[in-house]
Amino acid sequence: MNGTNGTPGTTGPAPALGSATSRVIVVGSGPTGLLLAGDLAAAGIPVTLLEKRPHKISNLSRAFALHARALEQLDARGLADELEAVGEPLSRFSLFGRFDLDLGTLPSRFRHVLVLPQYEVEKVLERRAAEAGVDFRNESEVTGLTQDAAGVTVHVRGGEDLRAAYVVGADGMRSAVREAVGLPFPGRSAIRSVVLADVLLAEKPPTLLTAAAVGDAFAFLAPFGDGYYRVICWQRGRDVPDHEPVGLDEVRENTRLALGKDYGMHDARWMSRFHSDERQVPSYRVGRVFLAGDAAHVHTPAGGQGMNTGLQDAANLSWKLAAVLHGHADPGLLDTYQSERHPVGRSVLRSSGALVRLAMARGPLLAARSVLIRALGHAGPVRRRIIGQITGIGYRYPAPRGAHRLTGTRVPDLALAGTSAGTSAGTSAGVSADGGRLYEVLRGGRFVLVTPGPDPYDTGTRYAGRLAVAQWRSGRRTTVLVRPDGYVAWAGEDAQAPDIEKALSTHLG
Repeated sequence: MNGTNGTPGTTGPAPALGSATSRVIVVGSGPTGLLLAGDLAAAGIPVTLLEKRPHKISNLSRAFALHARALEQLDARGLADELEAVGEPLSRFSLFGRFDLDLGTLPSRFRHVLVLPQYEVEKVLERRAAEAGVDFRNESEVTGLTQDAAGVTVHVRGGEDLRAAYVVGADGMRSAVREAVGLPFPGRSAIRSVVLADVLLAEKPPTLLTAAAVGDAFAFLAPFGDGYYRVICWQRGRDVPDHEPVGLDEVRENTRLALGKDYGMHDARWMSRFHSDERQVPSYRVGRVFLAGDAAHVHTPAGGQGMNTGLQDAANLSWKLAAVLHGHADPGLLDTYQSERHPVGRSVLRSSGALVRLAMARGPLLAARSVLIRALGHAGPVRRRIIGQITGIGYRYPAPRGAHRLTGTRVPDLALAGTSAGTSAGTSAGVSADGGRLYEVLRGGRFVLVTPGPDPYDTGTRYAGRLAVAQWRSGRRTTVLVRPDGYVAWAGEDAQAPDIEKALSTHLG
């Protein structure tokens, strides 16, 4: 079994599940760590999640949006509809007041950005992880680790050492795991002295998300859903240390400069100051240790891509770890995490950085920005590319030479005819005789083989529980093998049984 661009490898006997040689330790209980730990536990892998903070869902997050691709990943776990009921959809928004992005034509079930605070995402991911059996250990600070050919030993302050087959650091920008493996975090501070505040407003803003950059100031307003609004604002020339106290008058002034009014801000329940960095590790893997989310890459908040990118890191890595630990894949599969996700992280750094630099433009650059925005307004392909990057649906993974053009691409939700759990008869959770949707079938953490109808392809019982077989509801003749993370592992036109069997053997072991 391999990733999109690997080669078949031999697999040894799988370690006994429940032993230290099959356990995964995830460090960090933000959205990235919670999704990853929940996926692994749902796949039957023992997982310990270490978090240095006491148990609490924090309301101090900076993330306020779920884009289409992240919503699709959550849909594949049966969580998207619950979050859709809590958040507010926004199908159209503007950059720099002139460049409108219309999400209404996205090739996705989720033709919008869902506005909701990060803690709502953490709530559902934590519940899912707990129900799947994740071993949560709060107030457990990682102080170091050592690894050898058989596994990793994690050192916890004031506690016992823990042993695991693999460790994933999802512990944020100041990652203890990244420091323990000695990886550099090259980059720079893009914006300094950014102010955050949670306030009540006397006047409701006219739009769901309110943002503008005018002259030397920038401001962004987003609702919490409980009456409070998160304010993120910045003023050029006000470059003070992060520990400098923030007053409500400063928040009001910055907001008025950027938005023309402060909407009657009052009763701030929290205010802080931070700087926004652009950094990425050179490698997402060191031996048996992986990095994901902000531990691997941080960037400016422009475009709201941070949490979304981390969730997709987790979705890419989790099924690969489970396949290797169950003995269905060669450990070389894990190398594709770097080759697939590192380029995406680099692209997000560039796109979010470009957005913030355009927002901060002044002088000749401000005039150039106006010209560029007018030009983009008439460039459909460029507009679609920008939307694809911001929403996450436009990324594809590398494919081997000679592969079908669909290999490595994201699969949109498909209407399917009859499906079965790896055989020509029978059903299981998320798999039904009337087909349903692709992302419903993916909820079992399986591969999905989509074939031309009308007769279902019979794979016997070899892949029971790991493969669902479905037919196109349309008359399409392409056979597609979809990975658990919703990307094409293999595809073929008018494929015959030997072609399908070879693909299944390669990717499912």
